[in-house]
Amino acid sequence: MSPPLTLRRAGLPQLVLLLVGSCMPVLGAVLLSPVLPRMSRHFATTPGADVLVPVILTVPALFIALGAPFAGAVADRFDRKRLLIAGMVAYSVFGTAPLYLDSIQGILVSRMLVGVCEAAIMTCCTTLIADYWSGTRRVRYLGMQTLVTTIAATAFIVLGGLLGADDWRTPFWLYGAAAPAAIPMAFLLWQPDIAAREARRPWPWRALALPGLVTVGGGVVFYTLIVQLSYVLDGVGVTDTAVIGGITALMSLATAVGAGLFARVAFHGAKALLVVEFVLAGLGLLLIFATEAVPVIVAGAVLTGFATGLLLPTLVTWAVNRLPFAQRGRGTGLWTAALFLGQFLSPLIVGALIAATGGFGASLAVIGVASLVLAGLVATVLTVPTTPLNTASAE
Repeated sequence: MSPPLTLRRAGLPQLVLLLVGSCMPVLGAVLLSPVLPRMSRHFATTPGADVLVPVILTVPALFIALGAPFAGAVADRFDRKRLLIAGMVAYSVFGTAPLYLDSIQGILVSRMLVGVCEAAIMTCCTTLIADYWSGTRRVRYLGMQTLVTTIAATAFIVLGGLLGADDWRTPFWLYGAAAPAAIPMAFLLWQPDIAAREARRPWPWRALALPGLVTVGGGVVFYTLIVQLSYVLDGVGVTDTAVIGGITALMSLATAVGAGLFARVAFHGAKALLVVEFVLAGLGLLLIFATEAVPVIVAGAVLTGFATGLLLPTLVTWAVNRLPFAQRGRGTGLWTAALFLGQFLSPLIVGALIAATGGFGASLAVIGVASLVLAGLVATVLTVPTTPLNTASAE
């Protein structure tokens, strides 16, 4: 049994700061969605703008996926707290850069750097939650992380639309909020006692291989409707942005409810939970495919949102709960990379399926079936633990 990581005890201030930090990658993912048409018109004369403007929204996810393992290595080798604070400050700098950049290429580079910062922030926040708490509290707070970021995503979409009503650059001011948040982090967070570390361990490739692969699939399922729901509704004649926003918010609420329930069902273990979550998500997507009735589409979106709200904390707890302190940063980084790789791939896969099947609805059906297949693999073939997720992990 290793000695305690630290004599200091984390409480509400530390939890709030880590949840605030966890919202930063969500801000980067959704804030700009409402202003993409305005950006497209602004750069209409720029060659390749029709491709580059959408990439401005999605490219941070790719760089989170590329950067998170390296962020985890730095967190394990040096200091989680300092990396988090540096990431928050740099995030403000690069996030607000489009306020004064005039070229689409310059904005694209700044968005790549935002992704690198988000990789450090998300990896460190999740790792510190796992460092500061164990057992049932760790499970509860990892579920709360998904809950808070889901609510934040809904709020950021609304804010992005309101702030971008007159000028597409205005929403970028919100990235500046990360730097002031770094100030209390500097005083109230701490690096767990390095004297308590175990001997230097190798990368946890074997322990993270299966959770990582399942997380890539889960990331694709999770982000499919987040990106595509407005197109589904537009295809059945719902064009009022207020109505689309309301239905999207309802799906986000269902996601939050699922995340909020995670701590209460964690005792069932990863295997049982993943089977149920992938089945429900797949059925929700198939329900949307099978109808043009808006109430049924809403029901499918709510079902999928609820399932994916449970899915994310299940995946991250399965991945990091059993890792020792010396590997936890790298393990969390690998898991974060897998999740955001799924986010980046999701719209690409939907686009490829539309080209192959000739229809938008059919692409959702394929992903729904894939979700059911993944549930079957978890139930029968993949070696997923059945032990409760809310048991104390190794330190």
